[in-house]
Amino acid sequence: MKELLISNAQVVNEGKIETLDVVVDNGRIDQIGADLQHIAAKQHIDASGKYLLPGLIDDQVHFREPGLTHKGDIAHESAAAVAGGITSFMEMPNCNPQTTNYQVLEDKYKLAASRSLANFSFYFGATNDNLELIKGLDPESCCGIKVFMGASTGNMLVDDPKILEQLFDHAPILLAAHCEDTPMISENELVYQQRYGDEIPFKFHPLIRSEEACYKSSSMAVELAKRFGTKLHVLHLTTAKELALFDDKPLADKQITAEACSHHLFFNEADYAEKGALIKCNPAIKTKADQAALQQAVVDGIIDVIATDHAPHTWEEKQNPHYMKAPSGLPLVQHSLQSLLEHFHNGIFSLELIVEKTSHAVAQRYQVKERGYIREGYWADMVLVDLNTPQTIKRESILSKCGWSPFDGYTFRSTIDSTLVNGKLMYQNRKIVSDQKGQRLLFERS
Repeated sequence: MKELLISNAQVVNEGKIETLDVVVDNGRIDQIGADLQHIAAKQHIDASGKYLLPGLIDDQVHFREPGLTHKGDIAHESAAAVAGGITSFMEMPNCNPQTTNYQVLEDKYKLAASRSLANFSFYFGATNDNLELIKGLDPESCCGIKVFMGASTGNMLVDDPKILEQLFDHAPILLAAHCEDTPMISENELVYQQRYGDEIPFKFHPLIRSEEACYKSSSMAVELAKRFGTKLHVLHLTTAKELALFDDKPLADKQITAEACSHHLFFNEADYAEKGALIKCNPAIKTKADQAALQQAVVDGIIDVIATDHAPHTWEEKQNPHYMKAPSGLPLVQHSLQSLLEHFHNGIFSLELIVEKTSHAVAQRYQVKERGYIREGYWADMVLVDLNTPQTIKRESILSKCGWSPFDGYTFRSTIDSTLVNGKLMYQNRKIVSDQKGQRLLFERS
């Protein structure tokens, strides 16, 4: 007897939507077929009228552990991710201590193995003084190398031109870059502080962390990658201007790739009037024209991946009325997929495209082993969505430790019905139903 039978699902996978049954056993997808309901299984889900997607792989999250656990932690944020259909995550190095040496990296894996409900991997962080560690990095040990070419925590801003050149020349695996020009941002902050003092309106955030600051840094990153043949992934693009730096070739033919985040696709500068600090993030949410350009770039294949950049802060921190003191970052993993499905309902994205950018392309770009697709033999990481049942987001349903969402009060037209991680039903009926822990992501790299 098999573990689970999912019947009559609209399976969205590899550019097609088909009515199929899926059999799960020993944590993996055992069989996929048009008529498998004769197969005995311990558990049966009738998915009639619902859509079965590969679980999302979020390549950019900040889960705040270790060291910043008053904001979030692996247990809470991974639960929120699973509730949002995200079955695997890749977490950033700017926690405390920073993930900038081998021991801290392995310590994070041990933490996650005992606490995470989703599958996990971690970035190794670049600094101005750990180049030799990066050169010796085991390509299988982490998802990628994170370089902050813009303001960040502590010494994680890599601003030494010689170090940057060496980093781009010698990075043994994918280099993921946050691109904003810090001196330009500092100049802009000074201009607005002189004008407004501590009372800078939040609507000026996209002018302080400006288009020019983004473009100057991202164009530098692309130039370095072209010069040294680096595998570069530019994170969270926010401007139409930056899109000209990237190609619309098939992903397999790209050495340099680009990413957009769900909140930059959903919000624009008009939302600062209502949301204020709640949507303050780096890089900033920008104009409606930028938002539309990003959406079109997803459709056109210029943007390869959609992620969240989930970055929780406490409600109290976000209520600080002073622009310079209110922290940047949003909790997003629980509602990112629902926000992307709004673009489907609006006729902008197809379901196949959403799956491509949130699952297939991430697995391909990062060379994730046996995940990101609904294929026989692959791990059974899947999410079942109901496109016809609305859900209004309320505080009491939020699983992130910070307890709030920028989507609070918004009614999405779709609902996350169920999520499976490694073949285990983890989320159903709007609650976490298992405490089974996720697995460390493995990679297929030569």
